[in-house]
Amino acid sequence: MARHWLMMVLALFCSLAQAGEAATTPSVIHLASEEWEDYTAADGHGLGWDVLREVFEPAGVKVDFRIEPYTRSIGLAQRGEVDACVGGYRNEVSDLLYPHWNYDTDHIYALGLATNPAPTPETLGNYRLAWVRGYEYQAYLPNVRRYNEVVRRTGILSMLIHNRADYYIDALTEVDYIVRRAKDPTQFRRTHIAELPLYLCFANTPKARSLMALFDQRMEQLVKNGQLKPIFERWKQPYPFDTH
Repeated sequence: MARHWLMMVLALFCSLAQAGEAATTPSVIHLASEEWEDYTAADGHGLGWDVLREVFEPAGVKVDFRIEPYTRSIGLAQRGEVDACVGGYRNEVSDLLYPHWNYDTDHIYALGLATNPAPTPETLGNYRLAWVRGYEYQAYLPNVRRYNEVVRRTGILSMLIHNRADYYIDALTEVDYIVRRAKDPTQFRRTHIAELPLYLCFANTPKARSLMALFDQRMEQLVKNGQLKPIFERWKQPYPFDTH
């Protein structure tokens, strides 16, 4: 009988310990992101950081980040050196985990010379395209056949002017950044071609899975009560959750 009661006590203790461990929320989330102007800036300002802080910090999880190129950010998450990388498209990387909720939407534009015909999703495959290495737009845009991946954005305008590509593909904020640095911005035209939801891409670790569950729970609450809307208004960006 004594042994029976000892076994019951041990089983209860293990159950309580496991429940306590499962209920423990990590106190910090480590993120890796490329630096995007007014979105995920190295000094911590930007729409993306404001949204993610609103998701995690009221729940007691401090947002800690490091700035890395996009492909390196993915690699850090794959190796579990960070809990998640920022700004991915759903199921882009097979060994990372994707939550139910996106936290924003990328407004994808084609940048080309104003003298060229405006592309459409249906005609995009007829042109020579370019985008930043690692963005994998060929998986999300229809009929893409000819494309070139560039290491950095600094030579995009020259590439278009000298007819080495017909259109450069990127998010609107990045396209605007490039055009603002043109000697004659009227020489170029932006054309909207797609809307792609943006996700945190979580590492496949117990801590990251716990943080992903918290992320989905918090996003459900914040979208329902409209608490994220003022952040998008403050940064003068479209609110991506009106359909919800």
